[in-house]
Amino acid sequence: MQTFADLFDPKDDPDEVMVDFANARVYDHSGLEAIDALAERYTRVEKRLHIKHLSQECQNLLVKAGDLVEVNMLEDPRYHVADDRLA
Repeated sequence: MQTFADLFDPKDDPDEVMVDFANARVYDHSGLEAIDALAERYTRVEKRLHIKHLSQECQNLLVKAGDLVEVNMLEDPRYHVADDRLA
């Protein structure tokens, strides 16, 4: 089984990599941690990971990543990160 991280090879990828979440959702903190860890892998080899179409809630949680992740704020969907609270 291939993981999200296995889809990327920072050493051999271009200097600028764009990941588009238009048809995907990040459902929990493990997904956010995977994005942050991937950004760190690119930073270690002096490359940049760009994210677009990530929900506002996920963007807010990735703020802690600082300059590691560039999030394109335009055209981003409005849906919520799953949590244990009942609606």
